[in-house]
Amino acid sequence: MPIPVAYPFNEAAGLELSARYAKAQQADGLERVRLPYGEPAWLVTRYADARLVLGDSRFSRAACTAHDEPREQPGRVTAGIGATDPPDHTRLRKLVAKAFTVQRIERLRPGIRALAERLAQDMADSGPPADLVESFALPLPVAVICRVLGVPEADRPLFRKWSDDAVSSNAAEQVAGSMRELSVYMVELIAEHRIRPADDLITELIEARDVGERLSEAELVEQCMGLLIAGHEATAMLIPNFVHLLLGRHDGLGWLRDEPDRIPAAVEELLRFVPLRTGALAARWATEDVEVGGTLVREGEPVMVSVGAANHDARRFTAPDALDLGREGNRHVAFGHGVHHCVGAPLARLELQEALRALALRMPSLRPAGDVVWKSRSLVRGPHTMPVGW
Repeated sequence: MPIPVAYPFNEAAGLELSARYAKAQQADGLERVRLPYGEPAWLVTRYADARLVLGDSRFSRAACTAHDEPREQPGRVTAGIGATDPPDHTRLRKLVAKAFTVQRIERLRPGIRALAERLAQDMADSGPPADLVESFALPLPVAVICRVLGVPEADRPLFRKWSDDAVSSNAAEQVAGSMRELSVYMVELIAEHRIRPADDLITELIEARDVGERLSEAELVEQCMGLLIAGHEATAMLIPNFVHLLLGRHDGLGWLRDEPDRIPAAVEELLRFVPLRTGALAARWATEDVEVGGTLVREGEPVMVSVGAANHDARRFTAPDALDLGREGNRHVAFGHGVHHCVGAPLARLELQEALRALALRMPSLRPAGDVVWKSRSLVRGPHTMPVGW
């Protein structure tokens, strides 16, 4: 058994993919890694291997409850949809999947477009400089997920703290405290929705609990908590990440104003190109001996997939380290693959498209206006503050 190397490879500050991944991709077999917490794991960095592990039922997420999961943060995930396999995973996913179909999400586009344009115009009217994160990138996805779920947008300051802690490597006590606060908040909000139902996803989940008995009370709370955090955290980071990259490499956003039809393809390439995480996706455990990338992964051993590295695999993508905003056939794995593929991917794509469109239309001369302050203890990379001018 090879000696595990320290992981993760990516730095929290910045958007670069560590050169260490190229070495791992060129090696024979998989590399053995050790994270700050938990047991050692095999690391998958090649695209074909990533799709195999993420799409094969012989690799289990539910096994995390019986193992010391390899992880970057002290707390462990032992409940929720992310810690299940089919059929439990299928049951829980079906309850929310219908709210995130491409057709249903597309009906939200006019409202999201209007919101994005208003936020961009408000920022422009206030005059430079501005913090793109606080003025635009955070309020857009927060407002959207609040509308979808049925959560008061006025509670946004609470969400930011809870979400930051949920994806941080802060002390276990601080993270656990934030999650307890969020749980109490969600229990109270669910109680309010039971008294006053509305046309929102929380009400639909309550009906699934109270009428159909398709999930437990604990699962109801966990689903709502997970959706609130996942529904805005990644998108709130991807927006400034994309803008930061475009301002540095493509001479601003003016070209998007002139060629808006290119925005969807540009978003897909940015999703592929930008490695959002410092490390890899949550571990999967082999339920039997499986050969992956020339390595025999034994039953009971964990495997972790770096989607950022897989999206830069030269075996799958031509010139993978070049940002090609017109790239075709862009089947990246930024949203994962298989049964745990991100259920909110259609909503995230739409928000990213409309965010870039609004900034290009309203603020085509957007430019950096100071140093970016990066999140320093986060598993999801992105700016804490990003000063911009125009």
